[in-house]
Amino acid sequence: MCFVLDEHDLLRNQDGSISDRWVSPLSEQKRRSCLLSVFVTASLICGLYYVGTAIFSEDNAERLSGWQLTYALQKTESSMCQSNSKSSKNLLAMAVGIKQKESVDHIVRKFRSSDFVVMLFHYDVIIDEWKDLEWNNEVIHISAMTQTKWWFAKRFLHPDIVAEYNYIFLWDEDLGVEDFHPDRYLAIIKDEGLEISQPALDPKKSEVHHQITARQRKSVVHRRIFKTKGSGRCTWNSTAPPCVGWVEMMAPVFSRAAWRCAWYMIQGDRTKNVGVVDSEYVVHLGLPTLGGLDNNKEPPKSNKTDNRPAVRRQSFIEMQIFRDRWHKAVEEDKCWVDPYQQS
Repeated sequence: MCFVLDEHDLLRNQDGSISDRWVSPLSEQKRRSCLLSVFVTASLICGLYYVGTAIFSEDNAERLSGWQLTYALQKTESSMCQSNSKSSKNLLAMAVGIKQKESVDHIVRKFRSSDFVVMLFHYDVIIDEWKDLEWNNEVIHISAMTQTKWWFAKRFLHPDIVAEYNYIFLWDEDLGVEDFHPDRYLAIIKDEGLEISQPALDPKKSEVHHQITARQRKSVVHRRIFKTKGSGRCTWNSTAPPCVGWVEMMAPVFSRAAWRCAWYMIQGDRTKNVGVVDSEYVVHLGLPTLGGLDNNKEPPKSNKTDNRPAVRRQSFIEMQIFRDRWHKAVEEDKCWVDPYQQS
C-alpha cells in the first residue's frame, strides 16, 4: 500500500498551526497516481512471478526428465548386467597353425561348449582357411609370422586387457582333449585354490618330459612328486622345481592374479598355489608346430629346413639374457630381499 502526504493535504488551524485531523489522506490526483503506481508494481510482481515460475517449472521438468532418463539408463544397465551375469569369464588363448586345424577344432569346440572366449594366435599368418569352421567368426584372430605363444601373450594379453577373465588357459595346439572337461577343471582348481595349474598328461598316450606332469590315477590334484633314486631326488623337504611348484609350458592355466604376476615375471608361493590336476587330463600329441616338419609325412622334395632347433636355441639364449639381467638388478638393488630364497 502506498500513501503520499504533504502539507497541502493537512488541515490547518486558524492560527496557522497544523491540525491533527486530515482534510483528505490523498488528493484526487495523487490518489490516482498512487493507485496507478500500485497497479504497475503489482503487475510487475505478478509478471516476474509468472515468468519465474515458468522458468523454474521448465528447469525442474528438464531435471526431472533427466533424472527419469538417468534412472531408466541405470535400470537398463542393471538389467543388462543381470542378463549378462552368465557371460563368459574365462579365456582360452592358443598359438595355432593351419597344419593343426583338426586338433585346434576339437579343442575350440570343447571350450566353446563351456562358454569360453577363444583367442587364436596365427603364427603362419593363414586365417582365411579357417573360415569353413562354424565357430570361426566367434573367436578372436591375431596373426604374426613365425612368433611363439609367449610372444603373442606378452603383447596381446596384458593383465589389464584380460582383467575381466577369472582364468586364462594359455595352451599349445597339439593337445588331445577327449578326456578333458573345462567346467570340471575350473571347479577343481577353485576348490583347491590353485593359482597356476595344468591338466595332467596321460602317460600312456603322451610325450611326458617331466615326471611331475604325468597323471597320478588315484589322485585329484598333486603338487609335488617324490623321487628317491638317481640324480635330482625329490623329498618332502624339496621346495623347488621339478619336485614341487611346476607346470609345463604346453598347457598352463592362470588365475587372474597369477597371470598379472606371471606377465611381469614374478612368482608366488609355488609349494601351495601351483599344481597338476590328475582327474582332468589331456594327451600331449607332440606334433611339430611353428611351421616344423610333420614326421608322419615324407619331407617335400624342396630343401625346406626345420627351423625348430633354431627357435629352441634362441629361447635358451633369451632366457640366459633374462637371468643375467635379473642377477644384475638384484646386485644393484641393495634393498631387495628374495622372499623365496632357498636355504
